[in-house]
Amino acid sequence: MQSHLKEIQAQGLGIVSISYDSAEIVTAFSKQHGITFPMLSDAGSETIKRYGILNPLVEQASGPNRDDPVLKADVDKYVAVASFGVKPFMAGMALPGTFVVDRQGRVTSRFFEDFYFDRNTVSSLLIKLGGKGDASVAATKVSTNHLDVTTYPSDAAVALGNRFSLVMDVAPHTGLHVYAPGAEKSGYRVIAFKLDPHPQIQVFPVRYPASQIYYFKPLQERVPVFQRPFQLVQEVLLDGAPASQQALRGKEELTLTGSLEYQACDERICYNPVSVPLSWKLTLRKFVFERPPVGH
Repeated sequence: MQSHLKEIQAQGLGIVSISYDSAEIVTAFSKQHGITFPMLSDAGSETIKRYGILNPLVEQASGPNRDDPVLKADVDKYVAVASFGVKPFMAGMALPGTFVVDRQGRVTSRFFEDFYFDRNTVSSLLIKLGGKGDASVAATKVSTNHLDVTTYPSDAAVALGNRFSLVMDVAPHTGLHVYAPGAEKSGYRVIAFKLDPHPQIQVFPVRYPASQIYYFKPLQERVPVFQRPFQLVQEVLLDGAPASQQALRGKEELTLTGSLEYQACDERICYNPVSVPLSWKLTLRKFVFERPPVGH
């Protein structure tokens, strides 16, 4: 968040963090990592409780059912993996997430993860909200006989547990269209992105924008298409589990590959299907594990 603060502010947004940690710990962490945005200490987790996001598993892990295998599995997923264990100072922690609030104090969006170690990157969140990602990320342009593709990752560098985006800005050539979701019902090939399997990457459904309806007069058929520039977003998660930490230890880069597959048509004919190979190279950055050396 700190490294993207100027980008966030340039889009008319502010940022603040809320933690159950004491003011002493929050202040020490802020100084230790050069944080300049407000970091608030939620004494007694009062705000966390009012938002309904208190993590109850810390207390349950010390209770009479602490040996229950289902509870243990939930603790590993939502509190701390076995290698860290549950510590007394974790009591009062929130389920981690991000709220977007408008100027009237109303929540307009919220983003939460399934695993405590996972986090949406700031750039990926900005893209989800209709903005732009990291302006410093280099883009790659690929052109075919039917369309132009400009692609880039939301972030140049990612860490374990980061949920980030692979963005594809697609511009069909004049007079051409590709098929949008829903056209498969009429037997047409919908434009799709397929990410090649990677052992440390979890893939989410591709996000499509709104399409247009194309009327094909010879068959008196109406089908959803993209005939104006549009954006496809593939969200992925770099797994932060211990096995992935071990597999990526000592590595400095992450390379992802995939293909954009489509069939373009004009008002007369449909051209042969095309598969466009795409790739992204990202820097791996270290994850901050340590707490500041104050308090507990």
